[in-house]
Amino acid sequence: MSKDEVKRVIAAQTKTNGLTETGIQGVQVFRATQAIPCVPAVYEPCVVAIVSGSKEVVLDGQRYVYDGSQYLCCPMSMPVKAGTPSASPETPLYGALISLDRRVMTPLAMEMEHAGNALAATKDSLRAQGIRLARWDQGFTEALLRLLQLAGNQTDVAVLGEARLRELLYAILKGEAGLFARQAFGAGNAIARSIAHVSSNLDVPVSIDDLASRAGMSRAVFHRKFKEVTTMAPIQFVKSMRLNNAAMKIAGGMTVYEAALDVGYVSPSQFSREFKRMYGQSPRRWGEAQQTPVKVS
Repeated sequence: MSKDEVKRVIAAQTKTNGLTETGIQGVQVFRATQAIPCVPAVYEPCVVAIVSGSKEVVLDGQRYVYDGSQYLCCPMSMPVKAGTPSASPETPLYGALISLDRRVMTPLAMEMEHAGNALAATKDSLRAQGIRLARWDQGFTEALLRLLQLAGNQTDVAVLGEARLRELLYAILKGEAGLFARQAFGAGNAIARSIAHVSSNLDVPVSIDDLASRAGMSRAVFHRKFKEVTTMAPIQFVKSMRLNNAAMKIAGGMTVYEAALDVGYVSPSQFSREFKRMYGQSPRRWGEAQQTPVKVS
């Protein structure tokens, strides 16, 4: 089995640009034939696999460019900038997006540990922060192809979808990003749980002291460990998550006022000041400048 076969399956399922549902929960395929510069986005826990073309992601100034040689693993919600700078009608981008559901990943990771399949730590895996690129291996390629081949057949998806998705998630946890992902989904990862809490509660005030308390750490220890995992201080992370979410909402047609309220800002003037400081334009001007081309997560 090869990535060329995966590409043929994805190309057959994507008739338009953007994300296409496969019918398998948490699995989408996508196509892009237009160059899109990096714009604010929020990556929820996911794996993004490219089979043709390349994508670019920026996390806190760190740039990641990946193509068919590597897939991206993002096991925690992260505020990023993402784009498809090289996509064109002549060189289309094709890929797949697989959501990493904590309710599935955590017991699977724990089951692997209990089965004695512990992975040895490497310097690279321990250094990875927020995002990790991993080389395609045979197990990942075969599992992804077998999963995507189910799409379009409702009976196949109903009977085999859950098992084949589990097979792919297992291949990810065994692969080059395996330890990185397993650390994020491990039962003892308090920072990952804090990030999940922030991501789910952007519209309410978030106290760093409350997050530290939830993690069972002092404020100083929480701050240090949080920055080790995300590269950002907790306050910076929360602000980036809110502003990136707001930018996406504005680009999608929501008013500036509605977007500000939706991500927890009580003061529109404070929202405008912080938005302009981060993106170099007022939210209104930034929204007007967006022609809202179809974006791929």
